[in-house]
Parts: sequence; C-alpha cells; structure tokens
Amino acid sequence: MKTTFELIPAIDLKQGQCVRLKQGRMEDATVYGSNAGEMAAHWQALGAKRLHVVDLDGAFAGKPANQEAIRDICAALTIPVQLGGGLRDLKMIEGMLNLGINRVILGSIAIANPQLVKDACAAFPSQICVGIDAKGGMVAVHGWDDVTDVKAKDLALQFEDDGVAAIIYTDIARDGMLSGPNIEETVTLAQAISIPVIVSGGVANMDDVRSCAKHVQDGIAGAITGRAIYENTIDFSAAMKELH
Repeated sequence: MKTTFELIPAIDLKQGQCVRLKQGRMEDATVYGSNAGEMAAHWQALGAKRLHVVDLDGAFAGKPANQEAIRDICAALTIPVQLGGGLRDLKMIEGMLNLGINRVILGSIAIANPQLVKDACAAFPSQICVGIDAKGGMVAVHGWDDVTDVKAKDLALQFEDDGVAAIIYTDIARDGMLSGPNIEETVTLAQAISIPVIVSGGVANMDDVRSCAKHVQDGIAGAITGRAIYENTIDFSAAMKELH
C-alpha cells in the first residue's frame, strides 16, 4: 500500500481560462486566471509534486477542447500533470500524452466502455486513471448530469485487474463547496480495492487534508484541492511543507 500522500492542486479549464465550478455546474464558474501556464508554474513553485487538470469544455463536448492551454501547462512544468475531460478513445489519449501529459483520467467513458480502460492500460502502462464521480455513492456521468444505478464501489472493482494507476473519487455534492470531503465513503471505497484512491471534492482546510492523509494505509494516496487554494482557506505552501 502507498505510504506517501499527495496534495494535488487543480486547474479547471474553460475556454482557456482557469476556473472553478460549484457542483460541476458550467453556469456557476468563478474565473481565477487567464494564463494557464503561469497558474501551473505558480503551484509548482509553491511545492506541488503533481498537477490535476480538467478540460471542462472537453468533458461536455466529448473531445479535447483546450489543447493550447494544456500545451502551455505542460511546457511550464517539470512535475507530472494528470488530465481529465472528454477523452473517449485511444487516439485522443495518445494525443494528450504526446502533448506532455503524464496520466490521463477516463470518466464517463469508463462506464460506457470499460474495455477502453483495459485497452488503454495495456497501451499506456501506469498512465491511466479512472475518475469516478458519485452522488450518494451512485455513479454520475456526462458532466454529472445523469446519476446512474451503478454503485461507485462496484464500478471500481471492475477495473481491479486492469492496471489502473489511481481512482479519482469525487463526491459531487461537495465539489467546489468547501464543505469538507466525504472521507468515510472514500475510505470505504479505498478499502474495497487495491488501486490507490485520490480524494476529490470539498477539501476546504488543513484539517480536511490531515484527515485524508491519516488514511494512507487504507489506500488514500492523495487529495485534490481547487477552490480552497484559490481562496486561501488552505495555504498551499504551508500545507506542502507540513506534508513533506
């Protein structure tokens, strides 16, 4: 089981700008910057060991939509970048890896086409993550518009033997709300599988980060933070010093 814990800053891209959404609503976006490369370099300078990027337009369009900003981010960094949003086939995945992305995250497509996860893991070992977004423990897809009748744990178990690098587990009700992550549900998921799990959604302060980090032995490998570091409810530099 992993013994290090990563606090991972997030950049969400909408029309090339760095934004955060509340509960995944595109109409509820706050813009935090217009230069994605500069923003990425800022988090690296404060100690980030990995960056989490979401192509929001891509997620809604079903194909990558912010390649220029993604290229700028990769060019600005020496740390690995993981990217999700709209990746639907091996060609799209390869295209993003060729831009300099280190790991890609497959979300809605992982439910619709679990074979793609298997094929992608075989083609790009250690570079494929699965994003599971849930509401009340049930998986949601298509930009979180549709809640399915699939349990998050059951979905994760399907990928147990595929070679998935990590599961990024987002509790939609808490995403962008600074209301604290759903640690109990995330730990239950992490304990049920051998794939490392990264917490996403609701991380609001250092107590939340410490609460997540306590569960490294349960399989919690990290937490993604967005709005909290942009609105300074977490001092990212201080957090990184404490964790490392």
